[in-house]
Amino acid sequence: MLLFSDVAEVFSEIEKRSGRLEMTDVLAALFARTGKDEIDKLVYIVQGIIAPPYEGLDLGVGEKFAIEAVASAAGYSKSQVEAHYKKSGDLGDTAEELIGKKKQTALFTSEMGLVRVYETMRKIGESSGSGSQEQKIKRLAEMLNNASPLEARYIVRFVLGRLRLGVGDPTIIDALSVSKKGDKSLREPLEHAYNVCTDLGYVAKTFYTKPASIEKFRVQPFKPLMPALAERLSDPQAIIERLGRCGVENKYDGFRMQIHKKANKVEIYSRKLERMTPMFPDIVKEVQAMPQKELIFEGEALAYDSEKHRYFPFQQTMHRRRKHGIEQSSKDFPLNIFVFDILYIDGKDMTGEPYAKRRDMIVKTFEGERIKPSESVEIEDAEELDKLFQHAINEGLEGIMAKDLKSPYTAGKRKFAWIKLKKSYGKAVDTIDGVIVGYYLGRGARAQFEFGGVLLAVYNPDSGKLETIAKMATGFTEQEMKDLQALLEETKTQNPAMNLDCRIEVDFWVEPKYVVEVAFDDITQSPNHTCGWSGEKGYALRFPRLVKMRPDKGVLDITTTSEVIEMFQMQRARGA
Repeated sequence: MLLFSDVAEVFSEIEKRSGRLEMTDVLAALFARTGKDEIDKLVYIVQGIIAPPYEGLDLGVGEKFAIEAVASAAGYSKSQVEAHYKKSGDLGDTAEELIGKKKQTALFTSEMGLVRVYETMRKIGESSGSGSQEQKIKRLAEMLNNASPLEARYIVRFVLGRLRLGVGDPTIIDALSVSKKGDKSLREPLEHAYNVCTDLGYVAKTFYTKPASIEKFRVQPFKPLMPALAERLSDPQAIIERLGRCGVENKYDGFRMQIHKKANKVEIYSRKLERMTPMFPDIVKEVQAMPQKELIFEGEALAYDSEKHRYFPFQQTMHRRRKHGIEQSSKDFPLNIFVFDILYIDGKDMTGEPYAKRRDMIVKTFEGERIKPSESVEIEDAEELDKLFQHAINEGLEGIMAKDLKSPYTAGKRKFAWIKLKKSYGKAVDTIDGVIVGYYLGRGARAQFEFGGVLLAVYNPDSGKLETIAKMATGFTEQEMKDLQALLEETKTQNPAMNLDCRIEVDFWVEPKYVVEVAFDDITQSPNHTCGWSGEKGYALRFPRLVKMRPDKGVLDITTTSEVIEMFQMQRARGA
């Protein structure tokens, strides 16, 4: 049996390491000691979750309830715990110190195994209804009562969603391979398995139980796939030189859905792979009525204005993503789904088929008025591609997507199988998606808003780090400043995110949670920002301004460091 105290010791060791290789080796040694009935639970805990996102299971424990649990277990008053937390800046560190100086000793304590801790966490997450908060506090206090000071540190950080290990999914995948093979030779099949089911705990358990089966992982309904990602190029000629004859689709300004069907059951997942089914009863009915027994497909959802016979803009389309007033919302903003890929149909995995074949299957399968194929044409001429691009812009769309006719569906990968060409925003050369990692107080004319701008970061998948790229203070309306300040206030932290590489100070750090689309004039080299840091400089955005919030995107969906470097190189090639 793996004890949670052993896990806590390893977590403490990982915190002292900065390099991904070191972290991998330390984690692999822990995995090697873990049984096949424990490995899935350990992987979830390292990820900082109790279940994959599509299960929709959150712990639902805020700072207030965690403080009560620490106070109960350690014998201190809530005000004493709060005072200590204010000084330490980390409620996990506070729990560690106060549990180590308990004012009361429990009559019975026992060592906690990893499985016991995980199952208690899961029960906390599943608690709902009347009295659920009291149950959550009670269960958390019982765990802390049995915990060593070091265990208490990580239990409290875990329930708050602030484990702060800095270990990303790629590191976990490498560590699984090293734990069994002694090297990273199984990274590719493990990564593929994860990309087609998005449940790393399930992948790990399968790997430990039937190692050979990891090579045969297949798509299956109700385990959503990691979305395929697009590269970008700056002009039509570059796209044709890269792809030759290609399929070209309009790039709609809606939100991406992955829809699964088996018999009469239908589930809808967001781009972040969160379950959204209850929000869209109208779409569920449409899919249930389709003759196919099994389906997995992707589409872009746009709200349609039937009175003006046009599509609503993105922000109004996003009104459909709501938990309340669903019936009225579906009447006010009826959705059309433009299907742009099919991944599975009646037992057949389509992801390995070339895009041209998948496209034919889309046209044969989707003939409804509300769920229909995206518009697509095949071309091989740069001038023709430019005409399609200009037409899309004139129609108010974001741009176009060019697709390699021979490419399979590359789940979770950013490859040149898909290439996007987007419109410019005023003088902006392009846009990026960044995550807010901190914010500044308003000064001067903005002092009244208590909000003066944000610090943005992009993601480096090679290191698992977030790297800063811009301070953004323009593009906000007064109302947007108020709304954003209220959102960020709820996620303030005393310290920067553990996986943030930063050389800039802010007034307040926040959990990396909110994604924004940002336009900019160009990319410059900067001694202040860490994106693509080399020597004494990184990359930064010049004159960044807000385009819109992107609640449909998560941290792993944002622009990557390598994309920024490619955009900088394209900019130099144009002579900018």
